[in-house]
Amino acid sequence: ACTGIENIDEAITLLEQNNWDLVAAINGVIPQENGILQSEYGGETLHGPAYGPTSHSTAASTPSSSSAFRHVVPSRQIVERQPRMLDFRVEYRDRNVDVVLEDSSTVGDIKHILENELQIPASKMLLKGWKTGDVDDSTVLKSLHLPKNNSLYVLTPDLPPPSSSHSGALQESLNQNFMLIVTHREVQREYNLNFSGSSTIQEVKRNVYDLTSIPVRHQLWEGWPPSATDDSMTLAVSGLTFPCHRLTVGRRSSPVQTREQSEEQCTDVHMVSDSDGDDFEDATEFGVDDGEMFGVASSALRKSPMMPENAENEGDALLQFTAEFSSRYGDCHPVYFIGSLEAAFQEAFYGKARDRKLLAIYLHHDESVLTNVFCSQMLCAESIVSYLSQNFITWAWDMTKEANRARFLTMCTRHFGSVVAQTIRTQKTDQFPLFLIIMGKRSSNEVLNVIQGNTTVDELMMRLMAAMEIFSAQQQEDIKDEDEREARENVKREQDEAYRISLEADRAKREAQEREMAEQFRLEQIRKEQEEEREAIRLSLEQSLPPEPKEESTESVSKLRIRTPSGEFFERRFLASSKLQVVFDFVASKGYPWEEYKLLGTFPRRDVTQLDPNKSLLEVKLYPQETLFLEAKE
Repeated sequence: ACTGIENIDEAITLLEQNNWDLVAAINGVIPQENGILQSEYGGETLHGPAYGPTSHSTAASTPSSSSAFRHVVPSRQIVERQPRMLDFRVEYRDRNVDVVLEDSSTVGDIKHILENELQIPASKMLLKGWKTGDVDDSTVLKSLHLPKNNSLYVLTPDLPPPSSSHSGALQESLNQNFMLIVTHREVQREYNLNFSGSSTIQEVKRNVYDLTSIPVRHQLWEGWPPSATDDSMTLAVSGLTFPCHRLTVGRRSSPVQTREQSEEQCTDVHMVSDSDGDDFEDATEFGVDDGEMFGVASSALRKSPMMPENAENEGDALLQFTAEFSSRYGDCHPVYFIGSLEAAFQEAFYGKARDRKLLAIYLHHDESVLTNVFCSQMLCAESIVSYLSQNFITWAWDMTKEANRARFLTMCTRHFGSVVAQTIRTQKTDQFPLFLIIMGKRSSNEVLNVIQGNTTVDELMMRLMAAMEIFSAQQQEDIKDEDEREARENVKREQDEAYRISLEADRAKREAQEREMAEQFRLEQIRKEQEEEREAIRLSLEQSLPPEPKEESTESVSKLRIRTPSGEFFERRFLASSKLQVVFDFVASKGYPWEEYKLLGTFPRRDVTQLDPNKSLLEVKLYPQETLFLEAKE
């Protein structure tokens, strides 16, 4: 009525951008020259058509009115616009600074004021806490559509921390990363989200909205610490458990109110400009339904499809089905398997016999007159929900749209045969919803029962229990067969293992023998090579020796007698002028290389091998004769 915006999604988006500050939202979209919008309680004057709160007598006289505001004929006199003042409370470590500015000022103006108050250069400040998109120093405050009262905080990552341990701990917390494990209650799905300590609770809720499609105003949370009372609060000071904290979110159900309560509460709705975040909740809290608020029937808003038409992914379709089912009939309902029908078969039928379950397929149809009663009174009954969760895997499909109906009939023909598909095809709309009970068998899947919507809780429970009796008998047989098969397989595995161990032992023994033989052969080869090498050296030395002088030689001759370690003796004559090396070569030619043996003299006892080999026998006093003996070196 105020703005001419008829698209509800657009209107809600504008309200969320302005933290549900109705005056700020209207002021942001109405052209300046159109008039004045006044808030009776805020005392502010804004351009736009004038509207005021509806009086009690007006609401009582027109109970069918769906608007919380009445039109006031704008005055012909144009009132000059007064500047709108904004209040900011800025937190920096252990200090709070209050700043009041006109909405025509910029973010940089706030920083300049803080620069004087905090004695911190503006270039070193990071001003955080804005609830709208990216903000820089040139951003005009008016363009952010802020409420009158705002909370901000300053970060100075480039400056050293203060000496105070409390301030240091706060700064450290702002730089830490928190892992939030958020459970979406309706679909039983967990999200692991990382946020810095400087992020606000409002930012967390907006991120969860992107994941779950639950608007911030409809989110119902569990797990926030008692100290987390303000959505503008940062995670670092909210009291969350570091490094990991668990939260649960669900969709808030709208309270049911009588028309008298609605009329009475309509008179208390005022245009308050200082509303913050989620303080302005769903309009149903004031007795005005979402649909009535905008002149649209509420049933038309809630009648969103259970499942998208021509959904490419069955898992995504089941997620929407579960969320929509919860929003219509509450959180107490069967836990629907999220995934394809083939995946549901795998979960129900192809595990171990003791873990197998029946498969229950719920076929929904929005156009059936039985659907609401069947879902709310039977399918959501606690006894039915508990029995299904213990004994069944429950899978669901929406047959309202023709494309989805055709897709399920194709799946039905492939998995259950044409007879079952034809049976479902011939069901009339008023016979829906249907509940199919499927039991898996060795070669096929058998449909035990098709339960139509015109039943009672007791009858539904009796038919589920009857199907369980048939399944239990089959399950016991399967367990027996499986145990016998496992016993046979265990015996075979034990035999195979014993045979494998025996083969391993034989192979290890054979390999050890082969290694031993190879090592002996290698050592023998080395020994032969060494002997051949020694023999070659001995022959070479023997050939290089000078001829033995004769006894009647005219030259001085030294006669040496050498005793071996084995007790044998060998003798030879050498010229007294011969070098000691000739004696060494002679001894080596007999198989006693001087590198391995010492040649010792007797009187006096000395090690001849330590003497200079280039000296003559005469010089080393091995003349005219000497007895030497060989001794192996250590």
